[in-house]
Amino acid sequence: MFPLASLITLDYNPPDQNISQKGVSMIDVNDLRKGVTFELNGTLYKVLEYEHHKPGRGNATIRVKARNLRTGTTLEKTFTSGDRVQDVRLDYHNVQYLYTDGSLYHFMDTETYDQPAIPAEIIGDYAPFLKEGLEVKLTFYNGEPIDIELPVSVDMKVTEAEMAVRGDTATGVTKKVTTETGLQVQVPSFIEVGDVIRVDTRTGQYLTRV
Repeated sequence: MFPLASLITLDYNPPDQNISQKGVSMIDVNDLRKGVTFELNGTLYKVLEYEHHKPGRGNATIRVKARNLRTGTTLEKTFTSGDRVQDVRLDYHNVQYLYTDGSLYHFMDTETYDQPAIPAEIIGDYAPFLKEGLEVKLTFYNGEPIDIELPVSVDMKVTEAEMAVRGDTATGVTKKVTTETGLQVQVPSFIEVGDVIRVDTRTGQYLTRV
């Protein structure tokens, strides 16, 4: 559903096992999973896809696709079993979305009432799901907001609707509508302007009329 920025490659230098990692927590690449955040060569990444491959001979390899949490670009990297990357300590805060000025998205912490702002590059393709008052979870690293987690679904008001078109026998009659945030969704033909629909934030698909 969410197209990602262009891929980049990055050389990886495994840490010297003889060098003390005092004060630095390391994580074995075998423990990486989807959603895990780690640091590599001074850059924070969040795992999007993880694949463990064990050939007939030799060491297992771990293939990872991860998103740079500061630029939104995507890294594809193959590690060898036994490699390690730096673990990171993260904090999480529940916030409400307030508004965007185009370059920054502003939120309010529901406990402290602080108002952190996140660059548009980090929000990326989540932007059309954000409407005023929506509660989301922000991830912080050393006091810096670096990632956002949306609820599984959001309710949005339909502001525009095109004429219905007949699909195949599996989908029936559907049409495209536009919601209050500009998100376009394929919906059943009975959905009209003014209706509120529930949309899956993971796929962008219509779930039900509310």
